[in-house]
Amino acid sequence: MDKFAYTPALPDGLNASATDAISPDGSPELGKQYVIPARQGRAIRLKKGQLLTILNPHGNQVCDFFAIVEGVPGEFLSMEHCRTALGRIYVGLGDILVTNRRRSLIEIVEDTSPGVHDILIACCDLPRYQQLGASEYHDNCADNFKMSLLAIDEQIIHVPSPFNIWMNIPVAASGEFEWKPPVSSPGDQIVLKAHEDCIVVMSACPQDMTPVNGLNSLPRELEFQIDET
Repeated sequence: MDKFAYTPALPDGLNASATDAISPDGSPELGKQYVIPARQGRAIRLKKGQLLTILNPHGNQVCDFFAIVEGVPGEFLSMEHCRTALGRIYVGLGDILVTNRRRSLIEIVEDTSPGVHDILIACCDLPRYQQLGASEYHDNCADNFKMSLLAIDEQIIHVPSPFNIWMNIPVAASGEFEWKPPVSSPGDQIVLKAHEDCIVVMSACPQDMTPVNGLNSLPRELEFQIDET
């Protein structure tokens, strides 16, 4: 096989993201608290108007967040379009994040953390870890995205850049940026409101070769629940 061949739907490895869906089709129970194990991802179906609360129990764990419009796999939450819509490279309370068709999809309605999140950096993948020195397969957010969708029998045509919740990437006036530990605290949470029916994928980022999940910290679990407005 051509070493440069790439099939977006196929993960480079496997973990329990591919089998441990929250339900066969990703439909959640309202008010139930779910766990995203460290290094894994989970997909859920979020209805228009529903609220998704993502909890950071340990404070230092980044959540790679993806969303696809229900029934339209080619329309997804797009960070490059969000930067255009917002006119900045940071997000804040009350911001509405948009799709690659520039439609409103996700609104930030509550954030108990200092509000430091990232909309610049691509999700980690196997080639990224290989560049960092990994000699074997390493769990990654791109594969967690793919496996989480496969677990609920959903089509994958593209891996978008994620909304990196709690990821701290300060940008200098020169344009250079750094990889810094999160500034969130144990128990911080963010609440997101869906503006359209969508499929959300959340990955408890497996990054342990840079400090984005904390200095000398291993990736940890995340929690979430869905409620009506």
